[in-house]
Amino acid sequence: MAALAFIHHNPIPPRPSLLSPKFKRKHISRIPPIQSSLTPQFGFSDPLVLQLAETLEDSLPSPPPSSLQFSPLQKIRDTSSETLLSTHWPSLKDEPFRFTDTSFIKNSDIYPTSQPPQSLDSLKIIPSELGLTIVDGHIVDSLSNLGSLPDGVYVGSLLNAPLSESDSDKSIPKKVNELVGEFDWGDLFWSINGLGTPDLAVIYVPAGCRVEEPIHLRYYSAEGGNEGSGKLPVSNPRVFVLVEEGGEVSVVEEFCSGDGDKCYWANPVLEVVIGEGARFRHSYVQSQSTRAAHIKWTSVRQESASSYQLVEISTGGRLSRHNLHIQQLGPETETEISTLHLSVSKQTQDLHSILVLDHPRGYSRQLHKCIVAHSEGQAVFDGTVQVNRYAQQTDAGQLTRSLLLEPRATVNVKPNLQIIADDVKCSHGAAISDLEESQLFYFQARGIDLETARKALVFSFGAEVIAQLPHPSIRKKIETQIKGMLDPR
Repeated sequence: MAALAFIHHNPIPPRPSLLSPKFKRKHISRIPPIQSSLTPQFGFSDPLVLQLAETLEDSLPSPPPSSLQFSPLQKIRDTSSETLLSTHWPSLKDEPFRFTDTSFIKNSDIYPTSQPPQSLDSLKIIPSELGLTIVDGHIVDSLSNLGSLPDGVYVGSLLNAPLSESDSDKSIPKKVNELVGEFDWGDLFWSINGLGTPDLAVIYVPAGCRVEEPIHLRYYSAEGGNEGSGKLPVSNPRVFVLVEEGGEVSVVEEFCSGDGDKCYWANPVLEVVIGEGARFRHSYVQSQSTRAAHIKWTSVRQESASSYQLVEISTGGRLSRHNLHIQQLGPETETEISTLHLSVSKQTQDLHSILVLDHPRGYSRQLHKCIVAHSEGQAVFDGTVQVNRYAQQTDAGQLTRSLLLEPRATVNVKPNLQIIADDVKCSHGAAISDLEESQLFYFQARGIDLETARKALVFSFGAEVIAQLPHPSIRKKIETQIKGMLDPR
């Protein structure tokens, strides 16, 4: 059901720029979370969560003491460790997980992946495209291709990031340390990633630099349990992207199925900071094993006049959930989100998104589409757009459309528009249906059989999102994959 809320409270002044030289944490005015994501309960400990936390800590290698000073990775781990001590495992009684059952993860034998296997031949990885290859949460340099990056751009492990010879305060690790982990809305899975991530991959684009070629982040899960074994290895890849003032870059995240239909849990996090006037194009493709769990967090912070564009295609996973949180931290900021979720077996495809607008003349568009083509398939959409008091002259639109192709197929949608500003142009809508009889009749009247007509209409329903993928090679690959899933013969 749709929800429209007009909330009255004391005005909250806009935040200062994250990338400003005068930026100080004590001057930040925190915006109250608009949705509870299992916030910590002080004095409460969940035995399962504590046991998992201990297992994750024991799996990490011990770094030399000198590397811990000013370490962004250690900062993330310390913050996550404190949060896990007072966070319980989510259940259907918790509002953010009301329609998303995570019990099969909870009831599995969870253990962290240590190192990628010695032989990766079964994954058939060919590093032809510019970017990183991440296997079981670990960066594999031998399968990465970083040969044609512009001067000043860095892509790779934080541990290998260069230090500035003239001023260490301007080094990439220092810049990352100032910005990483400044996020108060994460849930249990955000904290599990923070505690268990073995490394921090960094994409850094300096001010005024434009990266012409897209940077690919290819994620593989090599280790996995067999169906019925109860084994569920978990990997926690984490990536931080910093695009400074006037920079421009396109990043493609591909989560691949790996070796067969194994059971595993991918728990990735992506943090993005976009400087003033910078542009970041983000393609996210998830096609992991239909026996796997995939729970992803994406946090984006946008400075004034910046642009963030996301195109997401999610088809894999027994349980796939994307938590997307975007903050517009300056005026004249643009955000565009297009997502397509496809459930063709006993799958749950879930998108929880929050977009917070705090400054004048912001622009946002969100289009979410899902197709449920199995009687035990499920789709969930919970999308919130919050237009705060200072976000005058905002133009925000949100639309979710769902296609149910089988009896008992399920979709739960909750578009949520919260407006405090009084000079805005905002809209949202939701539609749930099967294929229309009039459309099928149109095809049949022209000699096209019913089965072919249905395939054409279903594919065209998702083609609106697929067409927005900015890179032809990815777009063609996804088109072929979607057609194959809708017609498995």
